[in-house]
Amino acid sequence: MIQDHTRFSAAKAYSVQVGDRVSRFLPMVRKLAWHLSGSAGPSLDVEDLMQAGLVALTECAQRHEGPSEDGFAAYAKLRVRGAMVDLLRASSPEARGARANRRKVEQTQQQLRLKLKRVPTAAETAAALGLTLAEFEKLRTDAAVIQLDSIDECYSDTSSVFASDDEGAEAILLEAEDRARLIDEITALPERLQLVIQLYFVEELNLSEIAQVLNVSIPRVHQLKATALDKLKLSLAA
Repeated sequence: MIQDHTRFSAAKAYSVQVGDRVSRFLPMVRKLAWHLSGSAGPSLDVEDLMQAGLVALTECAQRHEGPSEDGFAAYAKLRVRGAMVDLLRASSPEARGARANRRKVEQTQQQLRLKLKRVPTAAETAAALGLTLAEFEKLRTDAAVIQLDSIDECYSDTSSVFASDDEGAEAILLEAEDRARLIDEITALPERLQLVIQLYFVEELNLSEIAQVLNVSIPRVHQLKATALDKLKLSLAA
């Protein structure tokens, strides 16, 4: 049987062509990665951009049929740069369009600075952009640069920024012990005094409402509450 080696030869040649193209255009990927690395945040570096660009370059080399190089360089550069920009946008904390709005404001302020020979006011910049002052202030706030820093670089034990309002472990433990003691002492009170404490401090009823619940006078409720608190103070002090 005669074997047809045409398909195998074509696949082998195509594979060699893809590898050759990737190798020859690798410097272009590296150059674009370094050029765009200035726009990358702390979560990305040059290697991440090169990885995205290399994947895009490989796909371009595989899809570009035939041995001709016509248009491949421009096509590959466009796709590689697009892949890197997509990665930057995906990892950026900024809202979509914030960078474009910030650039628009900066360009308008630069034009006014050259025209007026001084720094333009916010009202003048807003008028040049066709916005009200309130709309301009909101635009400038939304387009403000967001800077993310590593917590390892910023953290300091002596900085008040990282100070916690929470109590220390010892204070929390003592508070838990005091709470447990208080519950035990309340449970040891007579049932009527327990009810007064619960209605007053837990249910937050006033003396008049407690008097209606217990069907007694208001002075009597006041007397029961005072008796319960005195017993608790003596028990906890002991």
